[in-house]
Amino acid sequence: MLGEWEFTEVTPYLVAVLGLLVVWQYYQMQIMAGRIMAIDIFDRSGIRMYIYLVPDDDAICGVCAGSNGRVFLPSRIAEKGFSPLHGQCQRPIPCPGTLIGLYGAWPEARGVVERARAQAKKSGVQLSHEELRALVNGQWEMSISAETDRLSVHMIESACYEKINRAVSITGYRYVIEEVKEVRHLLLLVPAYLRLALLLVRSGDNDAALALIDRFEARFPSKKRGLHFPTAEQRNFMKMRKSHLLGNQPEKIPA
Repeated sequence: MLGEWEFTEVTPYLVAVLGLLVVWQYYQMQIMAGRIMAIDIFDRSGIRMYIYLVPDDDAICGVCAGSNGRVFLPSRIAEKGFSPLHGQCQRPIPCPGTLIGLYGAWPEARGVVERARAQAKKSGVQLSHEELRALVNGQWEMSISAETDRLSVHMIESACYEKINRAVSITGYRYVIEEVKEVRHLLLLVPAYLRLALLLVRSGDNDAALALIDRFEARFPSKKRGLHFPTAEQRNFMKMRKSHLLGNQPEKIPA
């Protein structure tokens, strides 16, 4: 009886050890297959930096465009009165700027995190659109943070490619809209909807733009409110765009 009791008590620990061995072997197989970089096994998911992002678009105001690519550590974001901007947005409907959180386990992103930490008490780090494109063109899919950072990477890529490859941006914004499931990604939704609607109009795909605006209105009912919900100005912006599309009139509202 004593032997049986001891075995029963030890069993959960044996199962846990076996589970860890299975996980470790899985990661070894991934490394051997070249899917994950060995150094990333020791990383843990989370947010290590935030990047303020605005689309690569001439219609963005000077203040917001001048703040694009600024990198912040989480401790900075938590400060009272924090703003990613150098001043106040100059447009009546605020520019679609977004703080993008990244863990950044791939080499290019790790370099940015290290620079941000080194510059934490100085001028800080700011990335150009070219540097942001280099960041998302890095080996992020091979890193342990690939799933953690996937939506953020697509959002950065979409914003940075609007001028040079509209199709990439349209695909990326659609991906974000379809795949947002977790609370931490909800703030990506409204900017993705707004930019995708604009790019569809610019591409002449008015039917797709109308369908998207219908989805936007259904996803964000006017009688509901939330931190990730559109502002009154953003709702009116989409209503105006829809009205122009339904009336088959030229786009006259600001981009």
